[in-house]
Amino acid sequence: MKHALPLLATAALLAGCAATPATPPNPQDAFFAALAERCGQAYAGKIETSEAADADMQGKAMVMHIRHCTPHRIEIPFHIDGLGPDDSWDRSRTWIVTRTATGLRLKHDHRHADGTPDERPLYGGDTVAPGTATRQEFPVDAESIALFERTGRRASTTNVWAIEQTPLGFAYELRRENRHFRVGFSWDRPVTPPPPAPWGW
Repeated sequence: MKHALPLLATAALLAGCAATPATPPNPQDAFFAALAERCGQAYAGKIETSEAADADMQGKAMVMHIRHCTPHRIEIPFHIDGLGPDDSWDRSRTWIVTRTATGLRLKHDHRHADGTPDERPLYGGDTVAPGTATRQEFPVDAESIALFERTGRRASTTNVWAIEQTPLGFAYELRRENRHFRVGFSWDRPVTPPPPAPWGW
């Protein structure tokens, strides 16, 4: 009987462990890790929407480059052919995804050809929901709302940006009332060598 008691206690402990549900993976961790796995790679893409506001981008060659990664930050320059000085490549845009204490943050680094910052530096937003391992959304933050109001871009104060990364490719998206912009890039269209650094970096 003395030996039976420890055996019963062990059995109860094992039963309790078996009944404990596994912690589901954090979708934001999975999203960030999937992007970081492609660090250093560049991919060709195109605009996927057709609004009049983006007429100058229609038919232009586009490249996104997952250029620099740390455990807490991923920098993704976005290059557009034919929109820079003398119809050269426009290398003014970099998407920056960082980890925060509560989720993920997307910021936009815009610079001029001489490397100086645009009048709207580092606007963006933070996630407010877990999202999924393939899509994260970033509603505009208070700092960016103030920036847009100060620079006469009140329409942008309701922006919601999104980034998707799926087994097929990567997409960047902007939505607000009466506005939808989206560009997509395919993993099966790698660009080698990668493009040069964006302006000012």
